Amino acid sequence: MLLRVLKSMYTYIKAFGLYKGLETGYKIKTHRVQHMSCKGMAHPFSLRPHTSDLPIFYQVFVRREYDISLGFEPRIIVDAGAHIGLAAVFFANKYPNATIFAIEPELSNFYMLEKNTSPYANIICLNKALAARDDVELSVTGSGSVTSNFVTGEWAGTDNASFRNRVQSISPEGLRQQFGFDRFDVVKIDIEGYEKELFEANAETWLSRTRCLIIEVHDQMKPGCSKSVFNALSAYDFSFFTHGENLVFLFE
Repeated sequence: MLLRVLKSMYTYIKAFGLYKGLETGYKIKTHRVQHMSCKGMAHPFSLRPHTSDLPIFYQVFVRREYDISLGFEPRIIVDAGAHIGLAAVFFANKYPNATIFAIEPELSNFYMLEKNTSPYANIICLNKALAARDDVELSVTGSGSVTSNFVTGEWAGTDNASFRNRVQSISPEGLRQQFGFDRFDVVKIDIEGYEKELFEANAETWLSRTRCLIIEVHDQMKPGCSKSVFNALSAYDFSFFTHGENLVFLFE
């Protein structure tokens, strides 16, 4: 019996050590996850039981998909599709001298994002959607417990049964000008298919100022996402590798 328990908890034990791994694995498996703490994180954070907060936690803190060797110390990080702030929290602890812009369009996620990042003075939360143009009114759709799969698109009224809220867009260049920085050190993008529209217009205004792009593409949700991303990147010299579900581009 004990052997079976240890085997089922192996990934958590490997990530966090015996005691903390057993505690974390137990909370995840029994959905007692309202308050979590992780080794190396300065503050605890909250997860919502029976939602996709749990696989996002696994992705960020167990598989450590954003623990990437950059070769430099980033000062400006954009987390687009910040969800409830787990990647932003990871970045804030790994790079305490960086300013992190956490952008999340869906309101219930955004409230959790603000809660989880409130202890960190270097995280700025924006209830916006990253887009190719500023101040475009977009809709956010999605439903159920899959809290990481909300989709942004052009606002078309409230007749959609899965409509959640509407939100204003902000472009990378608009963000840069509003907050007065020169370049993006890291841009992390996980926006559930809207990367297609983001990379199809005005991408040169911010890609030319970017040192590292970390992106998850969603061709399964919107065909052509990868093509749009690589077409926009074709004008630049970069090295490229995969890390977990992410494509990582380091620009020369």
